[in-house]
Amino acid sequence: MSAIDSLFDRLRNANRKALMPFVTAGDPDLQFTAEVIRELVARGSSICEVGIPYSDPIADGPVIQASYTRSLAKKTKLAEILETLGRLTSDVSAPIVTMVSYAIVYRHGLEQYIADAKAAGVAGAIVPDLPVEESGPLAEICRREDFGLIQLVTPTTPRDRAVRIAEQTTGFIYYVSVTGITGERQTLPQEILDNVGWLRRQTPLPICIGFGVSSAEHVKMLAPVADGLIVGSAIVRRVSEASRKPRREVLANIGDFVTELLEAMQ
Repeated sequence: MSAIDSLFDRLRNANRKALMPFVTAGDPDLQFTAEVIRELVARGSSICEVGIPYSDPIADGPVIQASYTRSLAKKTKLAEILETLGRLTSDVSAPIVTMVSYAIVYRHGLEQYIADAKAAGVAGAIVPDLPVEESGPLAEICRREDFGLIQLVTPTTPRDRAVRIAEQTTGFIYYVSVTGITGERQTLPQEILDNVGWLRRQTPLPICIGFGVSSAEHVKMLAPVADGLIVGSAIVRRVSEASRKPRREVLANIGDFVTELLEAMQ
């Protein structure tokens, strides 16, 4: 059983849901990325998503795009990110997954990327720009290596295609709550609840909801139908304050926000 499978099995048995914060690797630097992840896990986050900076992100809004730009401007390299995660995964209890463009995986080599990620203790990869029609080779490697290949289902995904995506997914399904790009939102559409309910009847995989999830009110709305909630821009925006505020203060602010979200899950 993979680290992701084990996590969701434990949470299910305890009748709990996963909180999955997102951070961009290398923003403002890799040392602070590691400090943020430690804080997130210490506050009770179940799993962490680490964005591998990419110059042409597919569905990221301005907050995450800006964080990628800042990281790339400092010439953050994949090897350095994996080295940092390798040191980190040995002393944090939560699995770590990467959000990574297929272009990066392909250039690195499918087999090599999975091997290097596993060597760093990474448990899976979210590959947002990999169409299900082309995911077979990577899916096969991930199944063989017991490595999560997390794929996305959106509100506009045709239902027959959503089933195919679920069949090629391991770890959990990333359900995109809204059409469009990532970013904090005031409200989320009520139809998420019905859409996720339908998807749950099609697959035994855990379903985690992301895009726009940014407040305790969102958590209260979505926790009853989700196995996990992914919070990205609201975390990344707080991390960005490290360029003008004391880092200890920024970490405390991030931790308090996570505590607020976790309390809303109860």
